[in-house]
Amino acid sequence: MIIRKAKTEDATAIANCLFLAMEDIAYQLCGENDADRAKSFLKHFVELENNQYSYQNCWVITENDQVVGAMNVYDGVKLAELREPIFNYIETIQNRKFFIEDETESGEFYIDCIAINPDQQGKGIGANALNFLIDEYVVKNNQILGLLVDEENPNAKRLYLKLGFQVVGIKTLAGKTMEHLQMNKRY
Repeated sequence: MIIRKAKTEDATAIANCLFLAMEDIAYQLCGENDADRAKSFLKHFVELENNQYSYQNCWVITENDQVVGAMNVYDGVKLAELREPIFNYIETIQNRKFFIEDETESGEFYIDCIAINPDQQGKGIGANALNFLIDEYVVKNNQILGLLVDEENPNAKRLYLKLGFQVVGIKTLAGKTMEHLQMNKRY
Protein backbone atom coordinates (compact mmCIF):
# COMPACT_ATOMS: atom_id res chain seq x y z
CA MET A 1 0.00 0.00 0.00
CA ILE A 2 1.31 3.43 -0.98
CA ILE A 3 -0.25 6.73 0.04
CA ARG A 4 0.66 9.75 -2.06
CA LYS A 5 -0.60 13.21 -2.95
CA ALA A 6 -3.19 13.03 -5.69
CA LYS A 7 -2.61 14.08 -9.29
CA THR A 8 -5.12 15.32 -11.85
CA GLU A 9 -4.98 11.96 -13.63
CA ASP A 10 -6.41 10.36 -10.46
CA ALA A 11 -9.62 12.41 -10.80
CA THR A 12 -11.96 9.60 -11.88
CA ALA A 13 -10.80 7.25 -9.13
CA ILE A 14 -10.95 10.03 -6.53
CA ALA A 15 -14.46 11.07 -7.59
CA ASN A 16 -15.64 7.46 -7.33
CA CYS A 17 -14.17 7.21 -3.83
CA LEU A 18 -15.56 10.55 -2.68
CA PHE A 19 -18.97 9.47 -3.93
CA LEU A 20 -18.79 6.38 -1.70
CA ALA A 21 -18.23 8.59 1.35
CA MET A 22 -20.68 11.37 0.54
CA GLU A 23 -23.38 9.96 -1.72
CA ASP A 24 -26.26 12.01 -0.25
CA ILE A 25 -24.28 15.26 -0.37
CA ALA A 26 -23.04 14.50 -3.90
CA TYR A 27 -26.65 14.18 -5.06
CA GLN A 28 -27.47 17.52 -3.42
CA LEU A 29 -24.47 19.15 -5.10
CA CYS A 30 -25.29 17.93 -8.60
CA GLY A 31 -29.01 18.51 -8.12
CA GLU A 32 -30.03 15.00 -9.18
CA ASN A 33 -30.26 11.51 -7.69
CA ASP A 34 -28.13 10.05 -10.46
CA ALA A 35 -24.87 8.36 -9.42
CA ASP A 36 -23.13 8.94 -12.77
CA ARG A 37 -24.00 12.65 -12.75
CA ALA A 38 -22.92 13.01 -9.14
CA LYS A 39 -19.57 11.33 -9.86
CA SER A 40 -19.15 13.52 -12.94
CA PHE A 41 -19.84 16.63 -10.83
CA LEU A 42 -17.23 15.56 -8.28
CA LYS A 43 -14.70 14.67 -11.00
CA HIS A 44 -15.10 18.13 -12.51
CA PHE A 45 -14.03 19.73 -9.25
CA VAL A 46 -11.34 17.15 -8.42
CA GLU A 47 -9.64 18.05 -11.71
CA LEU A 48 -9.67 21.78 -10.92
CA GLU A 49 -7.49 23.65 -8.47
CA ASN A 50 -8.47 25.76 -5.47
CA ASN A 51 -11.75 24.16 -4.41
CA GLN A 52 -12.93 21.85 -1.66
CA TYR A 53 -12.63 18.64 -3.71
CA SER A 54 -9.54 19.56 -5.75
CA TYR A 55 -6.87 16.94 -6.24
CA GLN A 56 -4.68 19.45 -4.36
CA ASN A 57 -6.60 18.53 -1.19
CA CYS A 58 -6.56 14.79 -1.78
CA TRP A 59 -4.36 11.86 -0.98
CA VAL A 60 -4.73 8.55 -2.80
CA ILE A 61 -4.13 5.07 -1.51
CA THR A 62 -2.71 2.75 -4.14
CA GLU A 63 -2.16 -0.97 -4.32
CA ASN A 64 -0.32 -2.39 -7.35
CA ASP A 65 -0.47 1.05 -9.01
CA GLN A 66 -4.28 1.13 -8.74
CA VAL A 67 -6.12 3.71 -6.64
CA VAL A 68 -8.05 1.78 -3.99
CA GLY A 69 -8.98 4.71 -1.77
CA ALA A 70 -8.88 8.46 -1.40
CA MET A 71 -8.80 11.02 1.38
CA ASN A 72 -9.92 14.65 1.10
CA VAL A 73 -8.23 16.90 3.70
CA TYR A 74 -7.94 20.69 3.88
CA ASP A 75 -7.34 23.58 6.24
CA GLY A 76 -10.64 24.40 7.94
CA VAL A 77 -9.97 28.13 7.86
CA LYS A 78 -10.22 27.94 4.05
CA LEU A 79 -13.64 26.27 3.92
CA ALA A 80 -15.57 29.29 2.57
CA GLU A 81 -12.87 30.05 0.02
CA LEU A 82 -12.73 26.42 -1.15
CA ARG A 83 -16.52 26.15 -1.39
CA GLU A 84 -16.96 29.38 -3.35
CA PRO A 85 -16.14 27.91 -6.81
CA ILE A 86 -18.56 25.04 -6.20
CA PHE A 87 -21.39 27.28 -5.01
CA ASN A 88 -20.76 29.71 -7.90
CA TYR A 89 -20.90 26.82 -10.38
CA ILE A 90 -24.19 25.58 -8.92
CA GLU A 91 -25.67 29.07 -9.07
CA THR A 92 -24.37 29.89 -12.56
CA ILE A 93 -24.60 26.57 -14.40
CA GLN A 94 -27.49 24.96 -12.54
CA ASN A 95 -29.31 28.25 -11.89
CA ARG A 96 -30.04 27.46 -8.24
CA LYS A 97 -28.81 28.49 -4.82
CA PHE A 98 -27.14 25.92 -2.63
CA PHE A 99 -26.55 25.89 1.10
CA ILE A 100 -24.89 23.39 3.39
CA GLU A 101 -23.75 23.86 6.95
CA ASP A 102 -20.09 24.50 7.74
CA GLU A 103 -18.52 21.20 8.68
CA THR A 104 -15.18 22.58 9.85
CA GLU A 105 -13.64 25.77 11.12
CA SER A 106 -10.44 27.63 11.71
CA GLY A 107 -7.93 25.75 13.82
CA GLU A 108 -8.10 22.27 12.30
CA PHE A 109 -7.16 20.36 9.21
CA TYR A 110 -10.39 18.66 8.30
CA ILE A 111 -10.77 15.13 6.98
CA ASP A 112 -13.74 15.71 4.69
CA CYS A 113 -13.79 12.18 3.29
CA ILE A 114 -11.99 8.89 3.57
CA ALA A 115 -13.22 6.17 1.27
CA ILE A 116 -11.89 2.75 0.41
CA ASN A 117 -13.19 0.82 -2.58
CA PRO A 118 -15.70 -1.81 -1.41
CA ASP A 119 -13.59 -4.71 -2.71
CA GLN A 120 -10.68 -3.48 -0.55
CA GLN A 121 -12.58 -2.91 2.69
CA GLY A 122 -11.90 -5.04 5.74
CA LYS A 123 -8.16 -5.21 5.06
CA GLY A 124 -7.11 -2.46 7.47
CA ILE A 125 -6.52 0.06 4.68
CA GLY A 126 -8.77 2.69 6.28
CA ALA A 127 -7.01 2.43 9.65
CA ASN A 128 -3.62 2.62 7.93
CA ALA A 129 -4.79 5.66 5.97
CA LEU A 130 -5.94 7.38 9.16
CA ASN A 131 -2.62 6.60 10.84
CA PHE A 132 -0.86 8.14 7.84
CA LEU A 133 -2.91 11.34 8.21
CA ILE A 134 -2.26 11.43 11.95
CA ASP A 135 1.47 11.12 11.32
CA GLU A 136 1.43 13.69 8.51
CA TYR A 137 -0.68 16.37 10.18
CA VAL A 138 -0.48 15.83 13.95
CA VAL A 139 2.94 14.29 14.52
CA LYS A 140 5.05 15.93 11.79
CA ASN A 141 3.27 19.29 11.51
CA ASN A 142 1.73 19.73 14.98
CA GLN A 143 -1.72 20.42 13.49
CA ILE A 144 -5.15 19.58 14.89
CA LEU A 145 -6.89 16.98 12.76
CA GLY A 146 -10.70 16.99 12.76
CA LEU A 147 -13.53 14.99 11.27
CA LEU A 148 -17.24 14.36 11.63
CA VAL A 149 -18.79 10.99 12.28
CA ASP A 150 -22.43 10.13 11.77
CA GLU A 151 -24.17 9.02 14.96
CA GLU A 152 -25.46 6.09 12.92
CA ASN A 153 -21.91 4.84 12.24
CA PRO A 154 -20.68 3.46 15.59
CA ASN A 155 -17.99 1.29 13.96
CA ALA A 156 -16.28 4.33 12.47
CA LYS A 157 -16.54 6.19 15.76
CA ARG A 158 -14.97 3.25 17.60
CA LEU A 159 -12.05 3.26 15.15
CA TYR A 160 -11.54 7.02 15.51
CA LEU A 161 -11.60 6.82 19.31
CA LYS A 162 -9.23 3.83 19.29
CA LEU A 163 -6.77 5.85 17.19
CA GLY A 164 -6.89 8.73 19.69
CA PHE A 165 -9.52 11.14 18.40
CA GLN A 166 -11.64 12.86 21.05
CA VAL A 167 -15.25 14.05 20.79
CA VAL A 168 -15.21 17.86 20.95
CA GLY A 169 -18.77 18.71 19.97
CA ILE A 170 -21.81 18.18 17.77
CA LYS A 171 -22.39 19.60 14.29
CA THR A 172 -25.17 19.36 11.76
CA LEU A 173 -24.26 18.57 8.17
CA ALA A 174 -26.83 18.19 5.42
CA GLY A 175 -29.49 17.93 8.11
CA LYS A 176 -27.76 15.06 9.94
CA THR A 177 -26.43 15.26 13.47
CA MET A 178 -22.74 14.44 13.52
CA GLU A 179 -20.15 14.18 16.25
CA HIS A 180 -17.11 16.41 15.79
CA LEU A 181 -13.87 14.64 16.69
CA GLN A 182 -10.36 16.04 16.85
CA MET A 183 -6.85 14.87 17.51
CA ASN A 184 -3.80 16.85 18.41
CA LYS A 185 -0.60 16.18 20.31
CA ARG A 186 -2.27 17.11 23.62
CA TYR A 187 -4.70 14.19 23.32
